[in-house]
Amino acid sequence: MPPPSILTVKFDADSFGFFDLLRRKHFPPERNFLAAHITLFHHLPGEEIEHIEDELMRICADYEAFELHFPALRFLGKGTAAEIESAELIKLRSTLAARWEQWLTAQDKQKFKPHITIQNKVAPDEARRLFEAMRASWEAKTGNAVGLQLWHYKGGPWELANEFTFGNAAHE
Repeated sequence: MPPPSILTVKFDADSFGFFDLLRRKHFPPERNFLAAHITLFHHLPGEEIEHIEDELMRICADYEAFELHFPALRFLGKGTAAEIESAELIKLRSTLAARWEQWLTAQDKQKFKPHITIQNKVAPDEARRLFEAMRASWEAKTGNAVGLQLWHYKGGPWELANEFTFGNAAHE
């Protein structure tokens, strides 16, 4: 059976660089298998990848790049994340969730709270210290969603399966 698929948002290079640097600096290196990412779905059926890719090609061709706002940080208990506000992102995810409802796991059926994890899986007191330090100097940021990325889950690391650029996004 093929590995499950994970769907993330591809965001602009400047925002990616900023958040990836924070993640590399603060995420425990022995647990950090991934670059900064915005997960839309954690577990889509790998055996349906052709259907999923066809759907994503259609949607992304008709979708336009849109803004992502990073207004504040969220304390995760054992880490810190940057919150994301974007009506377009919520709409896109809701559209896909409705189309793929039969495949969604309990985790992917939960209320969608978009974020980028900066630190996770550390002791709560260490997590609290970073959160408070970052919150004290945090300045809201804005970036852009430019497409979607589909990944194969490999038991820790992910392997890129395909990228789908929004119709009006500049190719990077």
